[in-house]
Amino acid sequence: MKDIYEIRIHGRGGQGAKTAAHILACSALESKHFIQAFPEFGPERGGAPVKSFLRISKKPITIHESIKEPDLVAVIDPTLLLNKELILEGLTQDKILIVNTNKSIEQVRFDLGFKGKIYTLDATKISLECLGRNMPNMPILGAIVKVSKLFSLKSLKQEFEKEFKNKIGKENVTKNTDAMERAFNEVDA
Repeated sequence: MKDIYEIRIHGRGGQGAKTAAHILACSALESKHFIQAFPEFGPERGGAPVKSFLRISKKPITIHESIKEPDLVAVIDPTLLLNKELILEGLTQDKILIVNTNKSIEQVRFDLGFKGKIYTLDATKISLECLGRNMPNMPILGAIVKVSKLFSLKSLKQEFEKEFKNKIGKENVTKNTDAMERAFNEVDA
């Protein structure tokens, strides 16, 4: 792993971009990494575009600003691809893009003009089938863990259970971790 691995997650208010960064941060912390996770959003209502940022490092992190050149960008809401400047901001061709879409990698590459590594995953379908509702942030987490190789899926699932078991109950925790695992297995990395 490089000194600091930086992730930017794009979504809409209420889709769990902030929660996704938080769960990844907790998993990284349990894996003995230093972390920094924070959202960026305005006073808009739910449904407005939001960004969450995550830094993971083996050393203390002294940077205190938004991520300008991410190593990985994950897009929870595929409608945000219409604003390709927002999605691709600071993302160089040697970095990674993960997109929740039913489109092919080739179609996403054509639509965005991004020549770097692209992973597509129908996280919406997975969340509907596993959770019974459209909450694609958990499947996206499974894809991020597989693609980034920063820590294990087991660690991610354990942290999610620790954080949410008392909030949403064991049955809902299992549905969410099943969605993570299915995405982990389905994303081609």
